[in-house]
Amino acid sequence: MLNRIKEDISCVFDRDPAARNTFEVITTYPGVHAIIMHRFSHALSKKGFKWLARVLSNVARLFTGIEIHPGAVIGRRFFIDHGMGIVIGETAEIGDDCSLYHGVTLGGTSWNPGKRHPTLGNNVVVGAGAKILGPIMINDGARVGSNAVVVKEVPKNTTVVGVPAREVVLSDVTQKNREEIAHKMGFDAYGATQDMTDPVAKTVNRMLDHIHKMDERMDKMCLQMRHLGGEFDFEPLPGLKDAELSECNPESDKKS
Repeated sequence: MLNRIKEDISCVFDRDPAARNTFEVITTYPGVHAIIMHRFSHALSKKGFKWLARVLSNVARLFTGIEIHPGAVIGRRFFIDHGMGIVIGETAEIGDDCSLYHGVTLGGTSWNPGKRHPTLGNNVVVGAGAKILGPIMINDGARVGSNAVVVKEVPKNTTVVGVPAREVVLSDVTQKNREEIAHKMGFDAYGATQDMTDPVAKTVNRMLDHIHKMDERMDKMCLQMRHLGGEFDFEPLPGLKDAELSECNPESDKKS
C-alpha cells in the first residue's frame, strides 16, 4: 500500500505542470488526499470493517469533495486533478495510469446487486464533467471528452465526445495506425485535443456539402435541357450562369 501511495504522489509531477515539490503535493492536492484515504478504506473494507471503511470514505468526501466508495478497485498511479464533484461507485474498477478530472461520475444504472459500475482499462483519461454509466468497459488508452455521457463500451485507443458519447471518426485508419496515433498523442488533458472535431458536426457538414453538389448538378442539367429547347421554369443556384454549360459540352450531345 505504501508503495502505491508513493506512486500516486510521484505521478502528479508527470501530469500536472503546476506541481513544484513533494511537500506541496502532499499538503495541498485534494486528489492525492482522496486516493490515500481510499487506499486505507479499501483495505478496511476487504478485512470486513465495512462500517469503519464507509466512515473513513465520508471523512475524505467532507474534506476533498471527492466520493470514492471503499469497494471500488483502483490501480496504480491514479491521478485526480482538481477533483471536486467526482463520484466513483462501489463496483467500479480502474486500471493503472488513469486520470480523472473534476465532476466525473462512474455511476450505476441499476439497483440490482452485482456489477453496476464501469470498468476502466489502463491509461484512460476522463475529462471534466464526463459521466460513464453502467457496467460497461472503457478499454485501454481510451479518451473521454469533457461533459460526454458514455453508456456503451469504448474501444481501445479511441476518443469519444458528446451526448451520448460518439467516437471521433478518423477515416481509413486501421487499428494499428490508431494505436500509433494514440501513442504519439500521449497524455491528453481533459480527454480532448485542441484540434479535435465534433463527429456529429463533421457528419452534418459532409451531408450539406453533398446536397450542395447535387443541387449544382441538377441546375446544370436543367440549363442544358433549356439550351436544347426544353421549356420549364426553375431557379438556378446563385452565381450559376448559362456560360457554365460549356463544361457540359451540349454540341457533342446534339451530335450524339
